[in-house]
Amino acid sequence: MSVLLSPRPQAKEHSPLTDPIDDLIWSDTLPEALAETLPEALPQTGPQPPAREEPPARTPEMLAAKLDPVFIYGALRSGTTMFRLMLDQHPKIANPGEVDFLFDHLLPSNMHPSGWRYDRPALLQNRIFLAQDLTLDPNLDGLDLLEDMIRQMRVRLRRGQVLTLNIHRNLRLVNWIYPDARLIHVLRDPRDVARSSVAMGWAHHLYHAVGHWIEVESDWDCVAPWLVPQQVLTLRYEQLVQTPKEDLRRVCGFLGLPWDGAMLRYAETSTYDAPDASLIAQWKTRCDPDQIALLEGRAGTLVTARGYAVTGRARRPSLVERSGMGISEKLHLWLHGARTYGAGTFLAEKLTRLARLQGPHGRLRLRMNQTDTLRLK
Repeated sequence: MSVLLSPRPQAKEHSPLTDPIDDLIWSDTLPEALAETLPEALPQTGPQPPAREEPPARTPEMLAAKLDPVFIYGALRSGTTMFRLMLDQHPKIANPGEVDFLFDHLLPSNMHPSGWRYDRPALLQNRIFLAQDLTLDPNLDGLDLLEDMIRQMRVRLRRGQVLTLNIHRNLRLVNWIYPDARLIHVLRDPRDVARSSVAMGWAHHLYHAVGHWIEVESDWDCVAPWLVPQQVLTLRYEQLVQTPKEDLRRVCGFLGLPWDGAMLRYAETSTYDAPDASLIAQWKTRCDPDQIALLEGRAGTLVTARGYAVTGRARRPSLVERSGMGISEKLHLWLHGARTYGAGTFLAEKLTRLARLQGPHGRLRLRMNQTDTLRLK
């Protein structure tokens, strides 16, 4: 495995979807939800990429010849699942879905030669890890175990298939481990991302719902100086649903593969609908203008930096207003968790986690995983 010798990214003490305030009131029970009240200024965790006088010479042929997976990177609710279903329909592309678990539970450690170790108990409670049906070799850990899990995914490929993997966070760590991996950056208007997250029940206010998008795109900005143009393809959700054939041809070219019309037939074999252009810019008609103003005030220049026009009404909340939104956000998340999992299970999971009762907590997490599997599209 090719590893770039550079300052090691530091593990985050908190999930990308939570902050220290959440730990005080236990609102990170929904592992894929936007259960956070992020601070006004998002902290830059991990190292900043060192300056380079010029990128190393890496041609498309060199990148394609490497065995690194191709990573699909974008915020939750940005169209990454629809896109991976399209990819998986191509006979020469395989995409097993979201694999954030590969990096979420990878921790720095001086006890392993690779400098990393896995939090195995947490990994064994991860719903998506369990769905992948991977085996954890007891003799491996750290980057060796990471490589073994990806090897298991490769074993399932048909001859000549390209392995693509979806991630929503940990991009700096991914780039540190796989500096030459090709990346498809999926973008969607953050106001629609936030609106969709609220519709899922993951947040109550657009102001909080956009936090995940901010972190995803901030991490992209940290990694971008390390990348060369040949290893990056940007894909906009808005273009993908309006002109899917043209955009998917571009994706196939990036992967060095011919276009295949089966990519547009994913709706025949999944619960997802065909591309629908009416889903573009729904925030304009479905969202409160003042909530949009608060969202734009928080996301700041990232919105325009990604090519999306702003309303010009951005504002930041007062301390009293922000405190009130934070309280209502927490109340919403608690009520949502109680409705989703049952009040008893929801509260018991939080109490057993606080008390560090690993056995009971693990059983509760597995029960909640079953609920998530049934309800998530």
